Amino acid sequence: MIIFSSPCEVITLEFVKDVLNSFLEYLQIEKNYSKYTVDCYEKDIGIFMSFMQEEQIQNLQSVTYADARLFLTRLYEKQYSKRSMSRKISCLRTFYRYLNREELVEDNPFALVTLPKKEERNPRFLYEEEIVKLFQMNDLTTSLGQRNQSLLELLYATGIRVSECASIKLSDIDFSLQTLLVYGKGKKQRYVPFGCYAKGALRVYIDNGRKLLLKKAPSDTHSLFLNYKGTPLTDRGIRLVIDQLVKKTAENIHISPHVLRHTFATHMLNEGADLRTVQEMLGHEHLSTTQIYTHVTKDRLKAVYMNHHPRA
Repeated sequence: MIIFSSPCEVITLEFVKDVLNSFLEYLQIEKNYSKYTVDCYEKDIGIFMSFMQEEQIQNLQSVTYADARLFLTRLYEKQYSKRSMSRKISCLRTFYRYLNREELVEDNPFALVTLPKKEERNPRFLYEEEIVKLFQMNDLTTSLGQRNQSLLELLYATGIRVSECASIKLSDIDFSLQTLLVYGKGKKQRYVPFGCYAKGALRVYIDNGRKLLLKKAPSDTHSLFLNYKGTPLTDRGIRLVIDQLVKKTAENIHISPHVLRHTFATHMLNEGADLRTVQEMLGHEHLSTTQIYTHVTKDRLKAVYMNHHPRA
């Protein structure tokens, strides 16, 4: 933590790096944010620092509400998506709230900035035939192929976040009950069930592929998913694995771990699962967050009705 000689001492750009590192540590330790989220915060604040230099704003205390509005205008001009702009403003609002808490600034210039209205878009998900193609891409005779297969099966079977997936330990898996202990946002724990396909893929990987990968590691680890060096697979590593598998399918589709999470939720609701159950499995704090998936199911119901009702 940076210690200043007096409250609200001017923070010049020379001190920004130290202040930023302190803030990022706060996000990781106190807020328990994933490395991916923390990296996004760091990148967004970096964009704002570039804006400060362009506008010759000398220190963080000098930033006003008008400057915050101008920054939002610059984002519009650079054609950032509304979602991206909202994330950047929210990030800076949190950053200044932290600075205010530490008595490094007096005001939060982003507190009253109105976020751009969210774009109403249904979440991207995969159809069953697309999922099948993805599962057929792995060479199950290799250790990495077995790992990738179990990774895909588990992401689709549980709908967990990529950060949650990267943190799974062997002890978190209960094969007898077919449940997974997941550590979610805010250090909250939840149990998520998984099916026989995921169970089979995990068994093959743990009993064979993982042991082979572990032989390459400099030390033992309890992490479930390992990279080719035998060390824990990171959030970024999981995303790269998914990207490589997509390229093998030769399909012009965009797939990410989050698309698999969307697919899990959509397929569950399409098959009759209730919203509360899906909310609990996804680890959503608010039901409204889960309700976005009902738009997809409504579209499907309408399509089925239009195609099959004799007077549609």
